[in-house]
Amino acid sequence: MGDHEPDPDARVTSPMQEFTTSEALTGGVILLVGLLLVFGVPLLLG
Repeated sequence: MGDHEPDPDARVTSPMQEFTTSEALTGGVILLVGLLLVFGVPLLLG
């Protein structure tokens, strides 16, 4: 019952999933906009 290890090749986690260049660029743009909102706006207003 407790000694059986699941097959590591049978499961897929997020870091293992493939992604396209377009998806990576979209994530980068979202990151930059978020950083601008978090750091840029307070610096401009402060």
